[in-house]
Amino acid sequence: MLHYPEPITNLIDGFMRLPGIGPKTAQRLAFHVLNMKEEDVLEIAKALVNAKRHLSHCSVCCNITDVNPCRFCQDTMRQRSVICVVQEPKDVAAMERTREFNGMYHVLHGALSPMEGIGPEDIRITELLKRVADEEVQEVILATNPTVEGEATAMYLSRLLRPFQLKVTRIAHGLPVGADLEYADEVTLSKALEGRREL
Repeated sequence: MLHYPEPITNLIDGFMRLPGIGPKTAQRLAFHVLNMKEEDVLEIAKALVNAKRHLSHCSVCCNITDVNPCRFCQDTMRQRSVICVVQEPKDVAAMERTREFNGMYHVLHGALSPMEGIGPEDIRITELLKRVADEEVQEVILATNPTVEGEATAMYLSRLLRPFQLKVTRIAHGLPVGADLEYADEVTLSKALEGRREL
């Protein structure tokens, strides 16, 4: 990249810091930005700076928010006896899209992963245990991702929550709606069989 002027090289390097962006995509994005109208580029830059400056973590559920506590934690219509534990803030948005869950959330900001050096102290487990001890929680739904790390986190949390004498549940896994059995892998099919219910 030495053959580009320094501002372009810096822009490419900046894009490469984003997850999933390699050198070619970063280069394509950099040149796209150069071809944009200046006011559009300034709007993007302003949005980036505003997001970084004005967003923080909710003091209750650890979700990303622009007010503290967040709108979910302030909502008196939500069921406070149920907490749904998710890995990332984007998982809260996914749960809300279903329009099925009306309880509270807790965002871990990651999952246990010894291979990556992520232990219990690196995610928001302490805050969850404090909430369960302080609030009138009757059920904790573990909605971590169905990955090795997500499953390990769910198992670890279920053991930690056992002494609190509350209902601990795990979201069901299995076949997505509209999928064909022949294309499903063995793990997905076995999870679908485990989670079967009577009709």
